[in-house]
Amino acid sequence: MKTLNIITAIVLAFQVSQAQPLKQPAIGGNKKAMVSEDIGITHVAINYDRPGVKGREGKIYGQLVHKGYEDLGFGTSKAAPWRAGANENTTIEFSTDVKIEGKELPAGKYGFFIAYNENECTIIFSKNNASWGSYFYDTKEDALRATVKPVAMDKSVEWLKYEFMNQTENSATVALMWEKLMIPFKVEVDLFKTQIAEYRNELRGSKGFTWEAWDQAASLCLQYNTNLEEGLAWANKAVLFEKNFQSLSTAAMLNEKLGKQQKSDSLMKVAMDMGKIMDIHFYGRRLLNQKRTKEALDVFKYNAKKNPKNFTTYVGLARGFSANGDYKNALMNAKAALPLAPDDGNKNAVAGMIKKLEESKDVN
Repeated sequence: MKTLNIITAIVLAFQVSQAQPLKQPAIGGNKKAMVSEDIGITHVAINYDRPGVKGREGKIYGQLVHKGYEDLGFGTSKAAPWRAGANENTTIEFSTDVKIEGKELPAGKYGFFIAYNENECTIIFSKNNASWGSYFYDTKEDALRATVKPVAMDKSVEWLKYEFMNQTENSATVALMWEKLMIPFKVEVDLFKTQIAEYRNELRGSKGFTWEAWDQAASLCLQYNTNLEEGLAWANKAVLFEKNFQSLSTAAMLNEKLGKQQKSDSLMKVAMDMGKIMDIHFYGRRLLNQKRTKEALDVFKYNAKKNPKNFTTYVGLARGFSANGDYKNALMNAKAALPLAPDDGNKNAVAGMIKKLEESKDVN
C-alpha cells in the first residue's frame, strides 16, 4: 500500500506539471527557493524546495528524513539518500572549481543529497542534477562524497533553508537548517588561481584594450607574490598602453621582486615626474620600509621641490631627515608641518613626532 501511494503521488505530480504549464505554487505546500553567494569570484547557487515542519516536531530526522539509504519503493534506486529538500533534486552550482571539506570538486551543477545519521552525515554531489528527488539516485553518478557532523540548534527552523556562514575571502560554510538541526559543510576556492584564470580569459577580449585591465592583472601577481614573470609581462603591456605613475610603479615593483633593482629604479624616476604629491610621498615611505634611507630622503626632497610648503611634503622631509639621523632638519620640517595639519588626528601625530625629535629619537 505504501508503494502504491508513493507511485500515485508522483504520477499525479507529473500529470499536474504536464497538464497545467501555467505557473503555480510548489507541490505539497512546499516553497521553492534559491540562495546564492560569491566566494571570491566563484558564484555558488543553490536551488531547492523548502518543506515545512508543520507540527511534526521530533519526527523529522530518523522518520520523515530516513537514516542512511533506503529503498523508497519507486524509481531505480534501492539505496537512496535524502534529497536534502523536497520535490525535484536540490541542486548546487559552482562557477569555478572548488573544494568541499578539503576535497576537489570541478565547476558545474550537481544534484545534492544527504545520507543522514545522528552522529555523522554523508553529503553527496551527483553529476545527475535533473531527477525527481532521490528515487533514481545512482552511486555511479557521484562526483564527490564527504562526511560532516550535524549540529543541534536551540531554536527550531520551520521551513528548511540553506545559508552561507563563516565567510572569508576564500571560503564559506554552507548550512542546511531544518527543525532543530544544522548540517554544515565548508566550501573553499583557490582565490589566486580562479582570479588569474579569469584575468587571462578577460584580457583576450575587449577589456584587454585598456591599460587599467593589464595593470589590475599585474597587481594581482604582486599581491600574491607569485607568477611574477607573467605579472611583469602584463605590467609592460599596461605601460605600452599608457605611461603614468600607476602603470610605471607596478612595473617597477615587479622588476624589484624579480631582482632587477636598477630597472625598477629607472622606471620610478620616470613615474615620479608624473606622480601626484601622495604618489611620491608613499613611494618615499616604501623606500624607508626597505631601509633605503638616502634614496627615500631624495624622493621626499623631490616632492618638496615639486609641491613646496605643503603639510605632506614637510612631513615627508621630517621622516627622511630623521631616518638619516639628521634630527635638527627633521625637527625643523615637523614644526613647519604642524600649523598646516588638516585635522586633529594629523596634528596630534605631528606633535608626537616633534616630541620624539626633540629627544633625538627616530620617528619612523
